[in-house]
Order: sequence, then structure tokens, then C-alpha cells
Amino acid sequence: MGNICRSPTAEGVFRRLVRDAGLEREIFIDSAGTHAYHIGSAPDKRACAAAEKRGYDLSALRGRQVSLQDFYAFDYILAMDCDNLVNLQRICPPDRVCKLSLFMEFSPGFREREVPDPYYGGAQGFERVLDMVEDAARGLLQTLAREREPRA
Repeated sequence: MGNICRSPTAEGVFRRLVRDAGLEREIFIDSAGTHAYHIGSAPDKRACAAAEKRGYDLSALRGRQVSLQDFYAFDYILAMDCDNLVNLQRICPPDRVCKLSLFMEFSPGFREREVPDPYYGGAQGFERVLDMVEDAARGLLQTLAREREPRA
């Protein structure tokens, strides 16, 4: 929603996976919130601390709100939960709705459809978000790799 917890965590995790795969020149990654709560703000300190323990650096990221241009610039627009997905569907041009889905749809290891918002909880919530995001990010990268494979 505000682009300071789950989305920047996913962005940081996915950026590293893409970099490690040598694809940073081919895959453009960004995160945004569906609300204007924290535009220009750094990610939540607890999200940064949890990410840093696992080797992810979120310090350069800043909150922003999704824009109409995003629906044209990105191939995938992934929501962390159903509420944010509905918000995206409301503002998405009808010919771009096919780009929208839940981030956890790419997760092979979790049954949950939504990444829970850790904002009002303790440190363990941020760890759970990282577990889920790492799994879904790996699944997303595998999906993108399959899409890049030449078709016979």
C-alpha cells in the first residue's frame, strides 16, 4: 500500500536474483504503492534490518505511488495482497489488466496467496515476508527465464 515494507523487500530480493543471474540489463525492476502514504520515504527500518541480515540492501529505495505509465512500462504488475490487486484493477487501463496478478502466484513453496503486511507486528513478521518473497522471486525469475527460451 505505502511501498515501505513488502514491495521494496520484494524489489531488493528480486534485484539481487536478477543481478546474480546476469540479467540486470534485460529486466527492469521497480516497486510502488497503491496509496500515497509514504512517497519519498525509505523502506521501514525493520524491513531494512531483516533484509540486511540476508544480504539484501534496501537503503537506496524510496516509496512511490503507482502511476498510469507503469501499466504501459512493465510486463508484470504484481500485488502483495488482494486489496492492493483490487486497487490496481480499479486504475488499470482495460487493455492492460492481463499484466496484473498476485506476487505469490509465482511461489512454488507457499500455499498462501497473499504476503501478509508486517507493519503492525514484530520482527518475525518481516522474516516471514522475506521467506515468502524469496520463494516467489525465484519462481518469477524461473518464469521469465522460460519466457526467454527460444520456441521450437
